[in-house]
Amino acid sequence: PDLTPLPRLPPTPPLPTSSAPNILVTSALPYVNNEPHLGNLIGAVLSADVYARYMRAAPLDPAPNVLFVCGTDEYGTATETRAAAEKTTPRAICDRFHAIHARVYRWFDINFDHFGRTSTPAQTAICQEIFWDLHKNNHIQTDDLVQLYCPTCARFLADRFVTGTCPQCGYEDARGDQCDHCSALLNPIELLKPRCASCDTPPVERGSSHLFLALPELAPKLKELATRKAAQKKWSANAVTVTESWLRDGLKKRCITRDLTWGTPVPLEGFTDKVFYVWFDAPIGYISITAECVGLDNWRRWWMAPPPPVAGEAGDAGDAGEMGGGDAAAASPETPPVQLVQFM
Repeated sequence: PDLTPLPRLPPTPPLPTSSAPNILVTSALPYVNNEPHLGNLIGAVLSADVYARYMRAAPLDPAPNVLFVCGTDEYGTATETRAAAEKTTPRAICDRFHAIHARVYRWFDINFDHFGRTSTPAQTAICQEIFWDLHKNNHIQTDDLVQLYCPTCARFLADRFVTGTCPQCGYEDARGDQCDHCSALLNPIELLKPRCASCDTPPVERGSSHLFLALPELAPKLKELATRKAAQKKWSANAVTVTESWLRDGLKKRCITRDLTWGTPVPLEGFTDKVFYVWFDAPIGYISITAECVGLDNWRRWWMAPPPPVAGEAGDAGDAGEMGGGDAAAASPETPPVQLVQFM
């Protein structure tokens, strides 16, 4: 079988056109710290590939202009944990497994326009730009967190660096960010009987200043968006139910920084020794991978375009540009409409 890497870029940057429907297709970014399995392939990648191929081959007039991107999700504590276990660097882990992912998808003949990655200069530039827009619009708050610190490893224990007993269901191997048994979202400090995932040492508590996204202030706009999408039947029933439950229970400010070294660096003075939390950083990977494909000056033409007048029905479809509004913001008024179709 052909196990050569996927080509990095198409011959010319594909851009939206005013002469045909424009469709941006993405599939869920596979995490990079392990080899891909059939669940990764069938769950999102193959479905997106079939959809993109169909839209390109269907006898439609005019033929749709389709861009299909994906890539490896490379930041986060899982990468650091594996690198520590193998006595190597996070970059070495990412380089190795990105190549494995690319070769596997090549063997299955997945026809990406671009298969990229999130640990790139484009990711840093766009992530920091979005952060500065949030900061300038007063959506970022500062607060102190009491965190778990391992005296043996001499570091704060973020997310998967700490395990313990879930306070919700009693599961004894819950991670610091989530319990895999009951799906409760957790903070490391909430774990019962916590222990360092690397050395099994019981941690101590220490304070550290962090940045938070002021989600309660954004709740009215999100509720309006969710209500409209539910009425249009453009979101899955599960997406609507989960969103409604979060809004009903009240959104809480969410920490977007971590005391780690592997990640997109925080550019704000006083916080430059931290990186962005992967749940803030990783979704921006879809945008930065697009930017790698079409150029940093052109990604807005795909992601901040106006919605098409008639939305499609296949996949988890939505419109690029929803809830946009910072200064990173706007694409040109002449930008053709784009339909976003994501397979998760």
